Formats: sequence, structure tokens, C-alpha cells
Amino acid sequence: MRTISILILFLSWLACASSRGSDNGDTNVEEACSVTRYHDLCMHSLASFSRTAGRSPSKWARAGVSVTLGEAKNASQYLNKLKRDRIMRGRDRIALSDCIECFQDAIDNLHRSLGILRKLDATNFDTQMGDLTTWLSAALTDGDTCLDGFEDQSSKQVRMLQNQVSRVSCITSNALALVNKLAADGLASLNGP
Repeated sequence: MRTISILILFLSWLACASSRGSDNGDTNVEEACSVTRYHDLCMHSLASFSRTAGRSPSKWARAGVSVTLGEAKNASQYLNKLKRDRIMRGRDRIALSDCIECFQDAIDNLHRSLGILRKLDATNFDTQMGDLTTWLSAALTDGDTCLDGFEDQSSKQVRMLQNQVSRVSCITSNALALVNKLAADGLASLNGP
């Protein structure tokens, strides 16, 4: 069972590390993900939204943030399990507590972002885009801050944690790129093509 978990985390990390495109024949998700850094991961994580999001930048941004929120919650549960099971000791345990706090902050920022994306309007569009960019950037920073506490550590548990957190960071980066696309397209993109 533990080997399977390690394999799944390793494959997740590989998907995140890859930024090459893939060809699944779905032009909607392919077009949406073209602006992201982790193209394969974007295609995989957002493929199920292709029909509902169509070519709408606002729907793709919402889908990206929604997926990111789910991944961040999963990572947070994993981190809390590590703490609850007292698997880490000493410096790693302190870093784990800091990491849990960072992820709670990231989840809060992602919830705020999703709330804004659900009620975009022409009157406040520029302010909303500024808030979204700030909150998603903060969520990305929270992931980096979490990983900083585990620098130069190489235990199996730390490597698994790093893979999980790195995956969330990659998905967050993709969501930020989708929001930036929405902001660049401007008000005309609110209803989609």
C-alpha cells in the first residue's frame, strides 16, 4: 500500500514537472491550457470542464481555482494526518506545523478567489482581477513557504510531502495563468464567445 502511495505521488510530481503539451483532441481545454506553465497537468486536471467551460475565460479561471482548492484541501488533509500520526520529529515537525498554517492561509485565499469568480461584474472587474491576482499569488507563495521549511531534508516522508505540495503549487500556477488570461481579455470575456 505504501509503495502504491509513493508511486502515485511520484507520477503526480512527474506530471507537474512536465510542461510539454499533450494531444487529447480536445481543443477547448487545449486552448485554455495554452497559457499555463504546466500544460500537461492543466490538460489532465481540467479536461472534465471542457464541455461546460467551452471557450469562456471566466469559466476556465473558475474551473482552475476550483481544482486548485480541491488539491489544496487534499494536501492539507495529508499534512494534518502526518502531524496527527506523529510521523515527523524535531525540526521537521515544526516545519510541518508551519506548513499546515500556510496551507490554511492558501485555502482561505482560494475560497475568496472562487467567491469573486462566481460574481464577476463589469462595474468592479478591474478591482476583482486585482484581488484575484493578489490572493492566488499569496496561495502560491504559501506553498513555497511550506517547502522552505523542509530544505535539505531527504527522509521518505519529507520527499512525499514535497511532491504533494509541489503538485498544488503547479496547479495554483496554472490557475493564476488562467486568471491572468481572463484579466487580459477584459470585460468582453465575461460571457465567453
